[in-house]
Amino acid sequence: MSGNVLAEQAPIRIKQCRHGLFMYNMNDQYVGRSMDFYGEFSELEAGLFYQIIKPGMTVLDVGANIGAHTVGLSKAVGATGQVIAFEPQRVVYQMLCGNLALNNIQNVSALMVAVGQSTGSITVPRLNYSAVDNFGGVSLENVETGESVPLLTLDSLQLPRCHFIKLDVEGMEQVALEGAVETMKRCKPYLYVENDRKDKSLSLIHFLLNNGYRLFWHLPPLFNPENFYGAKEDIFPTLVSINMLGIPSEMMPTSMANFVEITAENASEYINVLK
Repeated sequence: MSGNVLAEQAPIRIKQCRHGLFMYNMNDQYVGRSMDFYGEFSELEAGLFYQIIKPGMTVLDVGANIGAHTVGLSKAVGATGQVIAFEPQRVVYQMLCGNLALNNIQNVSALMVAVGQSTGSITVPRLNYSAVDNFGGVSLENVETGESVPLLTLDSLQLPRCHFIKLDVEGMEQVALEGAVETMKRCKPYLYVENDRKDKSLSLIHFLLNNGYRLFWHLPPLFNPENFYGAKEDIFPTLVSINMLGIPSEMMPTSMANFVEITAENASEYINVLK
């Protein structure tokens, strides 16, 4: 663990991190632990975001957790842009709002909602946030007991503009995108989509290919050798994030030389990258 502790009331700790002041849960196995040791979380994911996002853009952070990426995204879009962050876990959502407040962020709208293919409500499990757990890996599929929270579609927002959608919703990625088809067709946002569920991977890939996107694997490790605290130890030595970058076909850059493209023909060949 590196960095100075500015405040602590277990299990919550506040430190100066790469993108600003952050409160995090020390019991969180991945997000919290990474913030504590490195002063950042999955910064090698974020580095790709910042190559795409420009001032003035509208960005959706679906599955924002405590805002480890949201704060950086807010800085990338600048005062003329906006970020809409979605987080359905009440305690995690409260920490997201806290981190926005700590950093005087005024261009982010945080919503305690889940995103799906229809509007209504969904049940979010009640967890013990004082115990060690992976609070960034909570699935909302087939949950029978917990707290009811609103469920909306991204299309229902009727956004005049949308440039980039980051989507990390623990196996519900296709469901969420099925509620965003009109937005994708009208606004043609870049997509950054988690795809780490082997049983759902091919369906998600074909859905996006059929909706006019070209897809590329992005598999960054959690450990960034150039992390904010300069820590040398990799405490996540076997872990990579399994994501796809989606680019509207008509907006393809001239070169994607460092990325492996996913096609209908080779999609199943890369299934071995999945957990």
